[in-house]
Amino acid sequence: MKEWQRTLGCGEASLAQVGQEVVLNGWVHRVRDHGQLLFVELRDRTGRVQVVFDQGRFPELHREAREWRSEYVVAVRGEVVRRLPGTENPQLATGQVEIHPDAVKVFSASRPLPFELEQAGKVDEILRLRYRYLDLRRPELQENLRLRHQFTLAAREWFSRHGFYEVTTPLLTRSTPEGARDYLVPSRLEPGSFYALPQSPQLFKQLLMVAGLERYVQFAHCFRDEDLRADRQPDFVQIDLEMSFVTQEDILQTVESMMAETLEAVGRKVLRPFPRLTYREAMERFGSDKPDLRIPYEIQDVSALMVESEINVFRGALEKGGRVKALAIPGAASFSRKEMDQMEEEAKSMGAPGLAWVAWQGEGLKGPLARFFFREGAWTPLGESLKDQLGFKEGSLVLFAAGPWQEALELLGHFRLQLGHRLGHALAGDHLLWVLEFPLFSWDGEAGRWEAQHHPFTLFHPEDESLFAEGRLGEIRAQSYDLVWNGFELGSGSLRIYQREWQERVLEILGFTPEEAQRRFGFLLDAFQYGVPPHGGMALGLERILMLLVGAKSIRDVIAFPKSASGTDPLTGAPAPVDPQQLRELGLQILLPPQARRVQ
Repeated sequence: MKEWQRTLGCGEASLAQVGQEVVLNGWVHRVRDHGQLLFVELRDRTGRVQVVFDQGRFPELHREAREWRSEYVVAVRGEVVRRLPGTENPQLATGQVEIHPDAVKVFSASRPLPFELEQAGKVDEILRLRYRYLDLRRPELQENLRLRHQFTLAAREWFSRHGFYEVTTPLLTRSTPEGARDYLVPSRLEPGSFYALPQSPQLFKQLLMVAGLERYVQFAHCFRDEDLRADRQPDFVQIDLEMSFVTQEDILQTVESMMAETLEAVGRKVLRPFPRLTYREAMERFGSDKPDLRIPYEIQDVSALMVESEINVFRGALEKGGRVKALAIPGAASFSRKEMDQMEEEAKSMGAPGLAWVAWQGEGLKGPLARFFFREGAWTPLGESLKDQLGFKEGSLVLFAAGPWQEALELLGHFRLQLGHRLGHALAGDHLLWVLEFPLFSWDGEAGRWEAQHHPFTLFHPEDESLFAEGRLGEIRAQSYDLVWNGFELGSGSLRIYQREWQERVLEILGFTPEEAQRRFGFLLDAFQYGVPPHGGMALGLERILMLLVGAKSIRDVIAFPKSASGTDPLTGAPAPVDPQQLRELGLQILLPPQARRVQ
């Protein structure tokens, strides 16, 4: 191998090496047989270069190279030569030169591929994941992984410069409630007991603050057994940090600085400071707690206009304590009745009774509510008021939602996002923002109990302490914050409860008895008896950052070996049955749930 080791990357050949003898290693990307001349494109992770075999000069080499096929792994030794004028290839970084070989070696041959690499975008994703090692040969995926390495390295260096210690926390821990189902690992040495794979290192990083490390960071592997989406995987990496003796402002400034400087290190400049919205303001204006600020539409409250209106559905919602919200969308008045019916069915699938709308097209209005705003060729007083408040103009569509505050806003927020992208109204650029002051608790009507909106260890806003005694738990704000980028939540964080009494009180509100709280969280509660600094932190999804950075449509494009949309691994066949002997050693027996038995 030594004599055939590369001296130059395929993508590094340039005019600077003309006249030099080099050794290249790589994969045969393409072979073009022009008779006496044989053109081979050789590829490695640095790029591609053309190798020219001249039958007149080296007939044996020419004959050997004619046997090569795509994806053979070869070595080529030869001279770097400037291409003849007019034969340059501007589409290749190496397009001004070519290699004239005097010796070659085949390391290994390749069977025909199950799919063409250059046509991978048209290939079923499951097939590509089944042969992920081939899929990863594509330059765009290799570039994604290179950028992931560069971003991670820059972030690590930033944290080191700013006094953070990188600490690894356990992957085998105990199950604690953090919003999703745990992946459980049975213990052989403690039959009937289980480890849980961590959803996050939350409690361990708080214990590191108790231990006095003050500034911690970890590129932590986390696991959540939840339904998958394009931006979600069952196992993922998050940039996890925690700081002692800090305010919320300190953490926001720290994360903002890290993100801006690290993104700039990989060639992406974002403007600071990031805008800030409270949770309530984000919901009121955009119908989402992770708004995409590239879309210029804003939701407005038209409840005051509808109190005395003739629209019974709106008045009925108001009488029940709900709100009436409206969203004006420029350029959408031309939607057909069929398209509007489809949107109404979509609204119903989301749990809404329907979707009210009116469109201004030509000389008048159309839609089921048109007569309330425009009648006998003229605007009604209600219509004039609506025009003034919404800036309603010809060519626009107005969607209405009436009902409970959150449900009405989320419905319009859904269509704001959908139609903004569909109509091409999303602005270019990177829009990062903070969303602050989430509710500390949310009421689960089905379970009949309070839940933590963020997690049970989040500190409440100091101005809202009296609301505990008054029983107004739904109004208590958390000292929590989300970082949002173009409509995607990059991560969440908060200041933490650091007094045992308050932690026990919050756990009690969430339905934990003192005995259960001690059983589940005793190690944390006990630590809180030995001097705890005020502390807080955050976790950012590394893959989500990279997905947005490279403009990928799926988080899978920035992970070397991802799971499919169904959570399976087509490459290894995981999850898979295990040997019965393993189950016996663990004292386990498989009892399939009824629905699984029916499928089988």
